[in-house]
Amino acid sequence: MLFLFIYSTHLVEIVLKFMSVQINYNSAYKKNSTNIVLFVDEKYSISNLKKFISASEYSFVLDLLKTKDLKKKIISFDISSKRKIILVSFKKNPKSIEAENLGAKFYDIFKELKQKEFIVSSETLSNRNRNAIGHFLHGIKLKSYKFEKYKSKKNKDKLDITVVGKNIPSIKDQSKFNALEDGTFFTRDLVSEPGNILHPDEYAKRINYLKKIGLKINIYDENKLKKLGMNTLLGVGQGSIRGSYLVTMEWNGAKDKSKPLAFVGKGVCFDTGGISLKPAKFMEDMTYDMAGSAVVVGLMKSLALRKAKINAVGVVGLVENMPGGNAQRPGDIVKSYSGKTVEILNTDAEGRLVLADALTYTEEKFKPKFIVDLATLTGAIIVSLGSEYAGLFSNDDKLSKQLIDAGEKVEEKLWRMPLNKNFDKLIDSKNADVQNINYVGGAGSTTAAQFLQRFIINKTPWAHLDIAGMAFSKYGGALNSGGATGYGVRLLNKLIEDNYE
Repeated sequence: MLFLFIYSTHLVEIVLKFMSVQINYNSAYKKNSTNIVLFVDEKYSISNLKKFISASEYSFVLDLLKTKDLKKKIISFDISSKRKIILVSFKKNPKSIEAENLGAKFYDIFKELKQKEFIVSSETLSNRNRNAIGHFLHGIKLKSYKFEKYKSKKNKDKLDITVVGKNIPSIKDQSKFNALEDGTFFTRDLVSEPGNILHPDEYAKRINYLKKIGLKINIYDENKLKKLGMNTLLGVGQGSIRGSYLVTMEWNGAKDKSKPLAFVGKGVCFDTGGISLKPAKFMEDMTYDMAGSAVVVGLMKSLALRKAKINAVGVVGLVENMPGGNAQRPGDIVKSYSGKTVEILNTDAEGRLVLADALTYTEEKFKPKFIVDLATLTGAIIVSLGSEYAGLFSNDDKLSKQLIDAGEKVEEKLWRMPLNKNFDKLIDSKNADVQNINYVGGAGSTTAAQFLQRFIINKTPWAHLDIAGMAFSKYGGALNSGGATGYGVRLLNKLIEDNYE
């Protein structure tokens, strides 16, 4: 991803090359531009468009509108074989997500056409809607993401958009959009990488590169983790030839020394299930079992790029869960960083073991205002919520509401699930303090979250997001084209923007 900023004394022109979309800002407007995008109201009133198209084109469009389905948000008119006029219907005061979804829809409609160059007239939106243009373009860029790194023949087509007029986002707002897109795409890149490439050793190196944008990075390797006593995390990775790591990322953007906001992610780079081996069918999907950590990394990158005025810390546990002569066995008992002992009844319930040490360490080391952890933790949450909502488990009503509200605004939705002391009996162990799975059956996602809650020692406000159904989509969504979704980056960024900046 390349960001190129060109400044002139008379005209500011910003060229953004972003994946398969190139966006230019230019105040000059040519009436005879090849393809033009104009914004109208929900009733498709076009009287204000006369100065943007010729009289004959205006009459042509006005006449054809009588035959069009005005419930559609985007209508295209072929003026000639080389010229289109596209009308995009906006509400008077559209929500940000509505504008983004329209942008994504625009990309879907026109990415297959031979025409790849479009003029977007910002003047057809009122000044109070200037950010709607920004969100419209944001939606286009989010939808345009492709992961073609390993294809011999790459699709080199670019959608070239020039935004004309003065009704455009400010430089500051553009920078925020860019940072959020960069963080989201970084998350998608990480999740999309195959397990033979993005193993824990490589992953830790990639995170370390983020020092260049102002993040303070600390990498704890196996020797350091053994000294710290992080045996539940280490136990998951001990069957692999790859290393196991805990990586911390700190961003200090507040002027004071206020408590940081903490985000913790599960980074199981490949999950075979270990000795409790998974079935072969669909095991290839387990490359995305590190999606929770990728969200944390992408979020921290976004915060640094946009120079967020908060203090934040990201913590990720990076392991590979493999069978082998040194692999953890069902029935093993290990001592966690917290001092609590854990009986391993199933080595495929590994993510909670990684998070257990990471959560306690984060709480003790950074003393944060709150902790949000993210993990592709259970298949049970997919049974419950499918691919429409992530599961939310929390010990704090205020934090839960803030997360749910943020999720609604960016359409990364959450559904709160129960936690209760009565579930504890399902994970109490006869041989240790706690067992890592409920063998009685039922409440799979809740007992996993109940397990995690035991490692929040000092009652810090905490929320666990089970994103197993949201991190990867085979069929695509409103703002992604299938594959890694980047779910969580925009959600947590919105949480921070609305409540903590």
